[in-house]
This record gives sequence, structure tokens and C-alpha cells, in this order.
Amino acid sequence: MVQEAPATERFGERALPSVSPGAGRRIWIVFADTLANRVFFDCGIVDLLHDAYPDRLEAVFAMHSKHMRLWAPRLVGIPVLEREDVMPAEVPPAERIVRRIDVELDKRVGFYPLAIRHSLRHGFHRDRMAPGHPSAFLDSSCVGPLPRWRIVESTLARWHLSARRYVPTVLTEHLRRECDAIVLTNPQTPATRPFLTAARRLRLPVIGYIASWDHQVGKGIISPYLQRYVVQNETMREDLLRYHGIEPSRVTVTGWPQTDVFHRPRSQTQYEELLRRLGLPVDRPVCLFAGNTPHNAPYERNLIARLVQWWRESRGDSQVSLLFRPHPYDDRVDERYGAALDEPGVSLQPQLYTDFDDLVTLLHHVDCVVATGGTIVLDALVNDRPTVLVTFGEGAPPGFDAADRANMTGEHYRQLIASEAFYRAADFDALVDALERALQDPQELREERLRVGREVVGDVDGHAAERVVAAIRETLAAYDSRTGSQPRPTR
Repeated sequence: MVQEAPATERFGERALPSVSPGAGRRIWIVFADTLANRVFFDCGIVDLLHDAYPDRLEAVFAMHSKHMRLWAPRLVGIPVLEREDVMPAEVPPAERIVRRIDVELDKRVGFYPLAIRHSLRHGFHRDRMAPGHPSAFLDSSCVGPLPRWRIVESTLARWHLSARRYVPTVLTEHLRRECDAIVLTNPQTPATRPFLTAARRLRLPVIGYIASWDHQVGKGIISPYLQRYVVQNETMREDLLRYHGIEPSRVTVTGWPQTDVFHRPRSQTQYEELLRRLGLPVDRPVCLFAGNTPHNAPYERNLIARLVQWWRESRGDSQVSLLFRPHPYDDRVDERYGAALDEPGVSLQPQLYTDFDDLVTLLHHVDCVVATGGTIVLDALVNDRPTVLVTFGEGAPPGFDAADRANMTGEHYRQLIASEAFYRAADFDALVDALERALQDPQELREERLRVGREVVGDVDGHAAERVVAAIRETLAAYDSRTGSQPRPTR
């Protein structure tokens, strides 16, 4: 939908005077998405960037301050700007009017209407969409009032990405006065739009980390005006060209930083300490149930209740432990996981964004993983865990497609689904059979698990985060060279 524009057009003929790199200016790392933020912190990208730019890195939160508090202990030595510092609620009356107009237009022809139109045009999630869907990316009523003509959608995209849209005056002044470049943890959120607009006006380089392997095929349009895009694999690079008009020369493939954390071994002692903390015995096999979001797995509550009942009635309590891990986006844990509460021998982890180290320890040692979809399936395979993918909705009405709702039918999952690297459970009996096979013969699908992990993720060498930072440094060095700035000393 969005085609690459000439450089003069990209930066705008009427842009404000461009800034020049100089001593004391900052590189902003803009945190705009909770799960992408976790990757940047837990995979070491923030620490590596701080090492590379010890006196220049500044953290900017485009999200609610509650998300900043999660990571504040990890930002020692790095200046921080909160959302209110750069996008204040209180602005002068004239600016408030312009802001209101922009907000109202965005609701009808902006971020989410364009995301829905982009998905419909390319066939992403078409069968999952419904009017009033709780996920804005699937709420077909957000398509807006205008016809779904290509020329209309191209015009809307030009407006959405225009350098003339509203930007808080405070944000513009901060950027003009203090900033050399912007790194976005996720360029596909509404919160990043003002940063992208202001950067175009001021001709600041922007590096965007595409937050996950499904974001280019179902999470809206991606601005083609960034100087560098960082992705995890070659498929993502191809998707950026096919669906967003972004030339491969501006895309760097780094591998999956999350695998860096998996690359560092966790000992059996660490695993047993975690099991004790979770209230589970250390002398039994453990089956980890990794949950999906309420949107993707609306019948997960029924499945959990039946799984706990089966475990209790089959005397599984004396043979295997059940450990439930809710999705970080699940805001209904008590309701959906009620059957797992206060059940001896069954443990429920809290719903957190900041316990990634526990997940790594579990995926190094648990005996089996059961999942209703999502990236956790790939996590498990990369860690060589016997895995069961649930492809049914327990208690769902006829016609409900659990695999589609769980986002397992997209192009990004094609290689995974086509493999024989995991068991599939089309009903509860098949789930029980798959669990028993996984526990009795954990080596059964091992060769295929390892093959798929290599093909989809690449070699897990522990250096993907370093390659992300290298891509950022190379982009900024090239920008400094073009603007005549001398390279800054780095550690």
C-alpha cells in the first residue's frame, strides 16, 4: 500500500530546519510496546546500547508511567523521559484544538482503520474479524466510513504518515534541542506516530525494531520513512518489501534476540529452586501449559478446567505436575485459570512481563509444553521441548477454528505448521494421547524440532542482540558521516 518515496519527499519540502549532530545530544530509545520492551531489556539490548553510547542514551516512554516503573531498576545511569514530559495532557488552547481534530481524524482514517484495511486487502486475519471485536486489530467496524478503494487507502496512508500531522510542541522542542536519533522498540503502535512525524520534520534518523515475526503481516502498515529496519529473519525482510514497499537494502536481519537468553544454560539446581518456589515437587515430570490471550483463546478456561479434572481423576497428581503460565496480556487470569487455583500439585504462575528469566529456566528443563498458539510454540521448539499444539476450542460452538483464532495460520507460521516438529491435538482425547507420548518418548520428534528451529530462527549463537546494536551503530555512523559529524568515542 505504501510505496517508497524519493528522499526529498520523504523528509518534506516544508520541514523545519534539520538538526546537526553534536556533543551532548542524545540518542532516544523510545519504549512503545510492553513485549518489545521486554526483549530490549531482558535480551541485553539496552545494556549493550548503554555501553556503546554511555553518555548519549536516553530512555523515553511513549506508554503509561506504570510500564516505566516495571523497568526503572534497569535504567540506572540512563536519563528517562516519561510520556507526560513529551506528550503532556495540558497544552495551550489553540494546540488543543489541532490535537482534537487530529485525534478525531485518526479514529476514522488513521492507524486502526488503515490496519484493518491493510489486513483485509492482503487476507490477514480476514476470518477472525468481527464488528466490535475486543482487539482493535480485528474490529472490522474500525474500517471507517470511506470506500475500500486502493486509491482511497493510498491517500489515507499518505495522510497518516504525513510530516504535517499534529505533533506536541513540547516533543518537537525536546527533539530539536536534545536528540540526534531515535530507536523505536516497535514502530507499529499509535504512540510512536508523533515521534515518526517529528523525526521526518527535523530530518532525524530513525531505526525501528519490528517487534515480532507476525507484525509485518497483520499489525498495520509500517512507515517506509525509517532509515533502518531490524528484523529477525529473511521472511520478515521479504514481507517488508511485499506488503510495505520497504527496500531490502534498508532492512537488517539479526536473528532472534530472545534466543540469546535461551543460549545461556540454566542448571538443574536453578530449575529445582524455581519449582520449589512455585510449590511443585522436584522429583516428577512437569507439563507446562503456556496460555494465549483471551482474544486468541476465548475457550481456554474450559480447557484448563478439563485438564485439571483429567489430571486429578487419572491420578496424574502422583505422576506429573501441571504448571500454568498465563499470557502476559491476559487480564482475566483469576477467571480463566480458576480451576488451577488452590489445587495441590498444580501451580499457576503470576501474569507478569518481568519474569522472562523464569520462562527461560522452564523451557530448558520442563518435560512437555502444551500451547494454544503463539510464539511460545517456537520458543519451546528452539529449546528442544516436546510440544503439543492445541487446535481445538474446548466447548466452542461448531465452526470455531482454534488454529485460526490462535493466529497459527498466517504466512509467518507457514514453515512451522508444515513441519512435524510438534504434536497436534484436535480434541481433548488427542491432547491426552500427545501428552503421554511426549512424556514417554521425549526424543520422538527431536530431529524435526531442531531442524525447524534452525530454519525459522537460524543458529542460536547468543549474539543476536549484539547484531541488533551493531545495526543501530552502523546506521548512526553513516548518518554522522553524511552530516559531517565526527564519530563519538564509545566504550
